[in-house]
Amino acid sequence: MDHDEVVRREMTERYLLHELDPEKQDEFEEHFFGCPECALDVRAASIFVEQSKTLFAENRGTNAAQLPAPVPVKAGWVVWLRPSFAVPALALLLALVGYQNLVTYPRLKQAGNRPRVLPWASLRMRLRGTNAPVIEVPQGGSFLLFLNIPPDSRYARYIADLYNPAGKLEWSLTIPANLAEDTWPVQVPGTNRGSGTYILALRGTSATGENQEIGRTSVELKIQK
Repeated sequence: MDHDEVVRREMTERYLLHELDPEKQDEFEEHFFGCPECALDVRAASIFVEQSKTLFAENRGTNAAQLPAPVPVKAGWVVWLRPSFAVPALALLLALVGYQNLVTYPRLKQAGNRPRVLPWASLRMRLRGTNAPVIEVPQGGSFLLFLNIPPDSRYARYIADLYNPAGKLEWSLTIPANLAEDTWPVQVPGTNRGSGTYILALRGTSATGENQEIGRTSVELKIQK
């Protein structure tokens, strides 16, 4: 387990919330004992959790001692305006914002500035019946598709549509027609995808707005969990 994977999969937060299975928990502990940055994150987050617990306990005790007996009111959003709810909730919100600004956001920015090699596949849009290339992608990770589009003077632009294994359109991308280029690198953003066969359909659009499907191809995603 490397540091980029820890950041990308939010392992620190999931570890403290006991959301990791035993195997992943052991891998994470083995990593952060040798990673000063992750060890600092775990310590900061642990302090945040403990301080939040203490804050809630203190406010419960203070409110119980100082406030008069509760008066029955209708349930609803108004109850959140009571000091017994508003004070600890506001304090917890401020603590959470502070943790994000001091730990989470700088860590994500640092990870985003690091060079990395993305998984990729090359797709030829006018070939049918060929075996789909396989890409192994980390959970939530992005990847590259190199679209080979033979230049055609009939089209002013192209539209690429990606369909997930359930046949649902995931996104559409407009690609300008450039007769000097025939391969377009497309970065597919990371999201919570599942493994399976994804279909990429390509349409050509003329200057008058007429659409014609040029071809379809597929790519097999294997999500690493």
